[in-house]
Amino acid sequence: MEPSDTFDINFDLSPEFNQQGVTVQPDGFVTLHGVGDVKVQGQTVPELTETLRTAYGKILNNPNISVVLKDFQKPYFIADGQVARPGKYELRADTTLTEAVAMAGGFLDSAKHSQVVLFRRVDDNWSSAELIDVKKMQAQRNLREDPFLHPGDMLFVPKNRLSKVKAFLPNANIGAFAPIP
Repeated sequence: MEPSDTFDINFDLSPEFNQQGVTVQPDGFVTLHGVGDVKVQGQTVPELTETLRTAYGKILNNPNISVVLKDFQKPYFIADGQVARPGKYELRADTTLTEAVAMAGGFLDSAKHSQVVLFRRVDDNWSSAELIDVKKMQAQRNLREDPFLHPGDMLFVPKNRLSKVKAFLPNANIGAFAPIP
């Protein structure tokens, strides 16, 4: 369970304790009828069921509880920078960095795809950053070094050098030709 996950609790023999749409709060706790606040963050559904049995076991004799997960934070990655559609994307199955770029609409002309940065959270306080040369992988037609994304990863595609100065280059088309009547 993670913050904003929701679930239903059903008691076979004590339906007065049934609860629908229990939401995990940002601090990892839920507030339950009859037992108060219970910490559930980081637990799987079977672990949660056992935690609830223990909590309700103080007021009920051997409670028979079922937990139904309703809504949960789906694994995701973020694509940012010089891709066609920057944003947050659902991470399904095994997805590589180049597949993630394709999901985000591919590189823009202004992309420096020789220096794609893959940010990965190591723990709550630290992230790692790895520089990936996608241009080289594609030129060599060798995707063996194409890393698989983990939930929460962010890929950032910086601007290439030309796109940084392009706005300052004179436009050769302005006033160069007059229309023929």
